[in-house]
Amino acid sequence: MEDKFVNIAGYRFTAIDDRDELRQHFRRICSDLELLGTILLSPEGINFFLSGKQQSIDGFIDFLEQDERFIDIPLKVSYSKERAFRKMYVRLKKEIISMGVEEIKPAEATGTYISPAEFKQWLDEERDITVLDTRNDYEIRLGTFSNAEHFGLSTFRGITQEIQHSKLDKEKPVVIFCTGGIRCEKASHLMINEGFADVRQLNGGILGYFDEVGADHWQGECFVFDRRIAVNPRLEETATVVCFACRSPLKPEEQQRNDYVIGKSCLYCIE
Repeated sequence: MEDKFVNIAGYRFTAIDDRDELRQHFRRICSDLELLGTILLSPEGINFFLSGKQQSIDGFIDFLEQDERFIDIPLKVSYSKERAFRKMYVRLKKEIISMGVEEIKPAEATGTYISPAEFKQWLDEERDITVLDTRNDYEIRLGTFSNAEHFGLSTFRGITQEIQHSKLDKEKPVVIFCTGGIRCEKASHLMINEGFADVRQLNGGILGYFDEVGADHWQGECFVFDRRIAVNPRLEETATVVCFACRSPLKPEEQQRNDYVIGKSCLYCIE
């Protein structure tokens, strides 16, 4: 594994009132450690995606945990032959995941976590539950859990109206999931506010499920927000690419179509 790069992702909802100062410290340490990726800082917390050699990742975690607000942040870890990112950004944001609803504060309330193992058991037992994918439509095209519901979102901000007007059974247990879990932190809080009786969120998201359980009940790949584009349940990079024109992910069979012209168009934007 010495010749591979380590990719980590993590987040925490916690009050941050010193974003500007933190930004300079994170810029310095990431430059010193030759890390690439993105760190988002907002009043509601931190969200980061980084790629580098193992020693550099270890150095970043040591630095991060000097601040008691960031101790023991759960990490999603994967490996790649190339760096998963091309540049390094430390950005100040209003929200670390944009929803636009000020009263939703995951640091104060979220749904109940369900572990990947327990979720798999529920699926094995064919329990009468609603499985809800909170991701965007282009992510879902690549893969999702069998029989999962979704709202056909183009952006996560649209989930607010969809949940408020949803016809899903509010008395039935709902298990919601996303790539790494961060979107579910907000969606679960909103669903509770809207009267859903039993809201569970998949701990660690899809990537956590892959790592702990594997491919059971999953169909396809998982879109990731870095240069790998998508990974399979073994957390390996796949052959999926993105269209230069519209940024839609394209599986190998979609890349063979006549309407896919590199740098110009694909089946999702040809019209």
